[in-house]
Amino acid sequence: MTVSVKDVAARAGVSIGTVSNVLNRPDRVSGATAERVRAAVAELGYVRNDAARQLRAGHSLAVGLIVLDASNPFFADLSLGAEGVADAAGLAVIVGNGADSPARERAYLDLFEQQRLRGILLTPFGDVDDRLRALRSRGIPTVLVDRHSDDRSFSSVSMDDVAGGALAAEHLLAGGRRRIAYAAGPRSISQVEDRLTGARSAVAVCPGATLEVIELAALSLGEGQRAGAALVARDPAGRPDAVFAANDLIAIGLLRTLIAGGVRVPEDIALIGYDDIAFAEAAVVPLSSVRQPAAQIGTTGMSILLEEVADPSLTARHVMFQPTLVPRRSTTGVQRA
Repeated sequence: MTVSVKDVAARAGVSIGTVSNVLNRPDRVSGATAERVRAAVAELGYVRNDAARQLRAGHSLAVGLIVLDASNPFFADLSLGAEGVADAAGLAVIVGNGADSPARERAYLDLFEQQRLRGILLTPFGDVDDRLRALRSRGIPTVLVDRHSDDRSFSSVSMDDVAGGALAAEHLLAGGRRRIAYAAGPRSISQVEDRLTGARSAVAVCPGATLEVIELAALSLGEGQRAGAALVARDPAGRPDAVFAANDLIAIGLLRTLIAGGVRVPEDIALIGYDDIAFAEAAVVPLSSVRQPAAQIGTTGMSILLEEVADPSLTARHVMFQPTLVPRRSTTGVQRA
């Protein structure tokens, strides 16, 4: 049998309003009365119906976060940063894994709207601007994280990925590498394309340097291993002498497969990733990487979102962090003339 607020009030010998105050505004109830109500709640096993409360209030006590790939430690760090800010504001964070799928992304946006979440942080896979505008018209603001807003109509917290791509390529070129390959994820992801743009700009001004693009289906460890196997199968003379991976998961997959195939890193192929996840430093050959401040992106994005929840009239803001090069043995072990 479902226990109601009325049952709790009868057991504690108080009014229904007093029970509501204990549950929602305990500062309004004297200590002895509040203790009687809490004892009745515990004795009867009463569970508050938050769905009904949210329906009356018109919104929930949660915000949504949709990431490209929940298995990527970069997004785990971003989520932790966002959760810390939300928790301090008394809000929960519901995380959805977009899994590089427009269909899953749309499904989570639909679910979060149905649940009347206060707002949404989103790393979009595709073009969802029209959907986000519809959400905003219904009182659900959205802030983009790890991606800038193309038309600047939505607040965003991102990384200068063009600068990051240039930084990675310049580092390889400075080490004497000239046959560089870019192990890309889906080109529809703007971050992947921006990193390629930056790498191309650096290679273009270096005499004799070339840039090959290795197309991959996902920003994953498995795709990195597939790319590594393809490089191992090549004649050594036809291999690049350096690889810039679009993220650290691809780079770690490459590293494992190259070493298993007898290719020396960095002697034969220098390797640099992107994100600087914790596993990069702990790899069998410590991995050079371009660092993104993942937790700071999460905290900044959530802070902006909560400000827009409180005041929907705020003008969209755009925060862009600058990349940092973290050189390790995968590129610095051997310098070429």
